[in-house]
Amino acid sequence: MLKRLLGSVREFKKPTIITLIFIIGESIIETLIPFVTAELVDTIKESAKLSDGSGMQKVISTGILLAIMAFASLACGVIAARSCAKASSGFAKNLRHDLYDRINAFSFENVDKFSSTSLVTRMTTDVQNAQMAYMMVIRTAIRSPLMLIFSVVMSFVMGGMLAMTFVVIIPVLAFGLWLVGRKAMPAFRSVFRKYDRLNESIEENVRGMRVVKGFSREEYEKQKFGTAAENIRGDFTRAERIVAWNRPIMQFCMYFNMIFVLLVGSKMAIEGTSGVDVGQLSAMLTYGMQVLMSLMMLSMIYVILTMSTESMKRIDEVLCEKPSLANPENPVMAVADGSIDFDNVNFKYSAKAKRNSLSDVDLHIRSGMTVGIIGGTGSGKTSLVQLIPRLYDATEGTVKVGGMDVRDYDLETLRDAVAMVLQKNLLFSGTIKENLRWGNPNATDEEIVEACRLAQADEFVQAFPDGYDTYIEQGGTNVSGGQKQRLCIARALLKKPKILILDDSTSAVDTKTDAMIRAGFKTYIPETTKIIIAQRVASVEEADLILVMENGAVAAAGKHSELLESCEIYREIYTQQTKGGEENE
Repeated sequence: MLKRLLGSVREFKKPTIITLIFIIGESIIETLIPFVTAELVDTIKESAKLSDGSGMQKVISTGILLAIMAFASLACGVIAARSCAKASSGFAKNLRHDLYDRINAFSFENVDKFSSTSLVTRMTTDVQNAQMAYMMVIRTAIRSPLMLIFSVVMSFVMGGMLAMTFVVIIPVLAFGLWLVGRKAMPAFRSVFRKYDRLNESIEENVRGMRVVKGFSREEYEKQKFGTAAENIRGDFTRAERIVAWNRPIMQFCMYFNMIFVLLVGSKMAIEGTSGVDVGQLSAMLTYGMQVLMSLMMLSMIYVILTMSTESMKRIDEVLCEKPSLANPENPVMAVADGSIDFDNVNFKYSAKAKRNSLSDVDLHIRSGMTVGIIGGTGSGKTSLVQLIPRLYDATEGTVKVGGMDVRDYDLETLRDAVAMVLQKNLLFSGTIKENLRWGNPNATDEEIVEACRLAQADEFVQAFPDGYDTYIEQGGTNVSGGQKQRLCIARALLKKPKILILDDSTSAVDTKTDAMIRAGFKTYIPETTKIIIAQRVASVEEADLILVMENGAVAAAGKHSELLESCEIYREIYTQQTKGGEENE
């Protein structure tokens, strides 16, 4: 896991190494300063006994040395802090990039496994925790152990047996802090799973704001969000209550050390029998503080790293996840035509699913045909067309495009040859032109206008004050459902694909506009295979082939006139819709 995560350091190895070098330098200098300070105190004490002032030169030179060391320590600290910030933020940037690349390679099956809200949490909160851990490791986690070791060694050098106090204090403090961290970790670990649920609540609420307000469910949603937020608060509170014991344990050990050194050290200094002087005594107090502060920082590192470990595991799960759809070794790089063949296809979304979403589909569509698909909700219409651009793979059987198994194609090549206008039309933040150029990045203004005319979108676009430069808000909230559908159809037309799939994507436009859009297809993309999923018979009755779907199977296939005679389901739908129209008239 660590090897994979550290692979995201890449170009930021240099600032990482610089941080380590200057942290070591800072630690060495800081442990030498109390030693030199002790020498200065002893020099001042000796100089006070001399009347000729000869000791003053040594005091000044020692003081200058201390000033230089302090400045050098400060410089090392500043350089280490700057390079550490650069390294950790760069690591987080690369890690987010790697996660985003991996997620973009996922199929719908992979995304369904994690859920979109969990993936967002992993790219934000979890990466932030990993960044904090990396920063702590390359700076504090190096500095604190070095300071601890150097300070203990210098304590024995300066104070002799007086430094034995650390033999008692360090195990007590280390055990106390370890116990605190061990008790706090379960609460920290549970927080991340609850973050996913909190983000899910927010996402659902924001996306479904119109539904929430339409049903006056604001209070219910507030309560649901409040419950999720309260659960996170409760876990954090429990963890922080335990972690709060760090400070009293630390203070107990610090004051115990201070009292012991002052009492025993003062007695030894006054008696003058052990070689301990005032300078050594002051150095011992400083080293005692350094030792205890180092242990305190190590306890903080332990808590942060343990908490971050859960985040790093969640990140690693995404990085290790293999896309369920991948290119073959020698992929086919060109799609010959828009012919489609389903050979005994069965499909289910999950291996755990009890029943198939599609069963025994055997279907052959010639290139350039217009195919209509009709059927009730859950009949498998969308599942069928999602197998064509290989958004999912068939569980059994073979799906062919242009005479080749879709699994033999390069994924990008296959999907470039297929344009889909889905049930849930999506426009991105940006101008209308920018959205339309998703279909063809190199499309000219004239081609954009032509595609919009064919999709019956040009008239309302021209009515906007900024025309094709009109800014589309996130999710396309500043255009109507019908306008959004027509813009998405225009975007698909700009692609000039070999296969065009409309998944109930004219449901929000009137029948006249629907007919004009279909007429435009005949002139603009006559050789493209067109698959139209619709609820209205009027949208598909002119198709070369109409499929009637029921319970994941093709119940009937034929032209409009043939199905009226042979298919009861189709006849019933047609009768209900035409009778409804007559009654409305």
